[in-house]
Amino acid sequence: MKKVLAVAAFAAFGLMSCKKDYTCECVTTAAGVQTGTTTVTINDTKGKATETCDEGDDSASVFGFTTTTACEIN
Repeated sequence: MKKVLAVAAFAAFGLMSCKKDYTCECVTTAAGVQTGTTTVTINDTKGKATETCDEGDDSASVFGFTTTTACEIN
């Protein structure tokens, strides 16, 4: 019985969220043309890394030209 509990505890520990390295890739486009790509490594849980990466999303319009940055976890 103790072996079963030990295996169950180990399996439950393996399913817990842990910090890992995630790559956040941000692609910038201006007037529909890709103008740049930036990658950043984020060491966190997947949910928090996704939130942090999504904070890089941006859009701006100057003189009728729209520049957007879209960030995604890869």
